[in-house]
Amino acid sequence: MTTLICDCNKTMPLDPKGLGAALDETLTVHSTLCRREAGAFEQALKGGDEVLVACTQETRLFGEIASQTPGAQPVHFVNLRETGGWSKDAAKAMPKMAALLAAARLPEPEPVPTVTYKSQGRVLIIGALDRAEALAAQLSDVLDVSIFSTAAGQGGAQERQYPVLTGRIDALKGWLGAFELNWTRTNPIDLDLCTRCNACVQACPEGAIGFDYQIDSNKCKSHRACVKVCSVAGAIDFTRDPESQSENFDLVLDLRDAPAFTQHAHPQGYFHAPQAELPVLIKLRGLVGEFEKPKFFLYKQKLCAHSRNEKTGCNACVDVCSAQAISSEMSRQQIKVNPNLCVGCGACTTVCPSGALTFAYPKAADQGVKLKTMLSTYTRTGGKQGAILFHSQEAGSQLLNQLGRAARVGRAHGVPARVMPVPVWHTASLGLEVWLTAVAYGAGNVWVLVTGEEAPQYLAALRSQMQVAQSILHGLGLAGEHFKVLHVNPQAPQALAELDSLLQAPSAATVKHNASFAIQTDKRATLELAIDHLLQQASPAQEVIALPAGALLGTLAINKDTCTMCLSCVNACPASALQDNPNAPQLKFIEKNCVQCGLCAKTCPESAITLVPQLRLSSQRKEAVVLNEMKPYACVRCSKPFGTLKAIEAMLGKLAGHSMFQGAALERLKMCGDCRVIDIYTDTNETRITDL
Repeated sequence: MTTLICDCNKTMPLDPKGLGAALDETLTVHSTLCRREAGAFEQALKGGDEVLVACTQETRLFGEIASQTPGAQPVHFVNLRETGGWSKDAAKAMPKMAALLAAARLPEPEPVPTVTYKSQGRVLIIGALDRAEALAAQLSDVLDVSIFSTAAGQGGAQERQYPVLTGRIDALKGWLGAFELNWTRTNPIDLDLCTRCNACVQACPEGAIGFDYQIDSNKCKSHRACVKVCSVAGAIDFTRDPESQSENFDLVLDLRDAPAFTQHAHPQGYFHAPQAELPVLIKLRGLVGEFEKPKFFLYKQKLCAHSRNEKTGCNACVDVCSAQAISSEMSRQQIKVNPNLCVGCGACTTVCPSGALTFAYPKAADQGVKLKTMLSTYTRTGGKQGAILFHSQEAGSQLLNQLGRAARVGRAHGVPARVMPVPVWHTASLGLEVWLTAVAYGAGNVWVLVTGEEAPQYLAALRSQMQVAQSILHGLGLAGEHFKVLHVNPQAPQALAELDSLLQAPSAATVKHNASFAIQTDKRATLELAIDHLLQQASPAQEVIALPAGALLGTLAINKDTCTMCLSCVNACPASALQDNPNAPQLKFIEKNCVQCGLCAKTCPESAITLVPQLRLSSQRKEAVVLNEMKPYACVRCSKPFGTLKAIEAMLGKLAGHSMFQGAALERLKMCGDCRVIDIYTDTNETRITDL
């Protein structure tokens, strides 16, 4: 790959030799690559290699030049200027610039499967008739418009231009290209027969009929004058029964104050715009045709800890999803993700304790290579106590660019030399295992910049996971605040000053030796690698680290007084953390495997199991330990063990007073299955079917 660095008017203190050494490439700094020196860019394109331009100011121009250059390879861009070159400590930012350049030179992630939407332009506008018709006039040249009238407003047009639906909306569901409206037609006026002659409006003595041709039942006194004047058209019939209706649409424009969808992330193709702003209309006009988006997730049902035996365990992904794209399928012991509703936030993968849900755009392994490249390059070129700043590709990037421009004119400090911004598809898509890995790679801080576009439950999930991650590092003896959510509202007057101040936070303690392992596809495997490396570098003061409630690491506490060793918990455990011993009545447990889903506790008939969030630092964490064991109960006839002493005693105690278990029948409960059958058939007093 050929790297081109542009520094207009020499506003950045660049070190071409140092950067070139880090990239193993001879670099030349240009001053007007997008103007007089554009020939150097064209020459690089003709070289046959992919080109990296260290400037995002003229991305569009460079793209146009590349499209007109025969044989040009893909062009990549990285922002050095606003993210560090324009900062008060830019002179110390060479390691960071080298890290950003090295990460930008990585190959693009592999493509992922896509989700397809098809829209024929059938749009439903819900709202007052006059406003809906006014907006329909701005869309009807491109879209096929239908209106669901909720009020007359000032009165609609007299000519019938668009289909008008009325009544009571029962349900609206679906997504782009597949919305389904269910409503009940309760209006006595049939709008298909109505000629808009307005005779009924004039004849009604109560004024119960508006220009949307709906009858207000609260005003109507049943004079039926409207029926008489409409006898020719026959559009009004008060004896008509309410009729359920259903119709499909591709797009929905909702003008009501309250949206039809209550979730934070509305389905694609649905626009809630009480003010009907121009950008919304522009977007609607462009949503005709076939569209694709990445399928953001991968799901492995065998790892899922959602349900077993009609008991719900982990429900984290269902609760956190802001698009209501995830639902429970308890009959199949799994969850179901609707790819059409999924907006790609990745929050479900962040809170998933088992790794059954993984983020695919990009994959965890690709993010890991990027982090490892950045931090290793940063350290190799002399950087110390680096900080990773995850931010969104749109609002987060814009905020950092504004901060860089403010620093350029002396109104802010700018992004510090040790802070490396990392744009991600969504700030909620990365969690505990990635953050701890970043620290293992040498980062002193891992920050997540949120800008108010995130759902409230995302922020709660991020802070909860950060609390767990921080507890682990403090328990390992690494001091300082390593993880933090930086919440900045871009619309606030002091947004840049607040962000500038937050970025000046001191570094927390770092590891002595950077890790070399790679982030795995399996979330739990990555977490184990990170913990093992951090443990090698740390000096913990205790063997067990207590973790906050809800952590995805922990052990189990067994009430031995109530546990009967029925082992139903072993059958319910989806992670093989609980195991039995085929040779003895023992309940074994491997702490490393436990995801703290709670299925064992909910399955236990004696409620003898309690979750204990913790991290054991000794090797015992990876070994099977005995949580509970009991004496076996021997058959009173053949002496073969067939249960536990406590289980049989509990059964005898519960059934002793039952009429079916008296005398010999009660004694048979003390026998194994074979001996019970033998005893029944050898008992001369036992009634047989042949005797009846």
